[in-house]
Amino acid sequence: MSPSILAGRDRMALDNGMNLRLLSALEVLQARREADSLCRSSSERALCSNACLLARALETQEGEPVFSSGEAVLSGLRVEEISALARTWSQFNREENPPLTLSREQAEQVKKK
Repeated sequence: MSPSILAGRDRMALDNGMNLRLLSALEVLQARREADSLCRSSSERALCSNACLLARALETQEGEPVFSSGEAVLSGLRVEEISALARTWSQFNREENPPLTLSREQAEQVKKK
């Protein structure tokens, strides 16, 4: 994915030597569709969605995906790890891509954090 015209950084280094990468709109849609195919009930939706998002966002330092699919994330990580990484990605995404509905002052405050 090429850097967004609105975003600052497009990758975030993690303490374990891996990176979280911001995703394009298409990648987010693909993650949602994959999650829909993994879910057996509505109670599984959040976990499956987060796993599929991480399958696309989690990379090695060389830029290679750590996991091949959401199912591989579910097989390789604990629920707590998936939740923590998904929260980190979400916060990173909000910081680098503030909503277009924010005022200029609000957007600057978000960027300062």
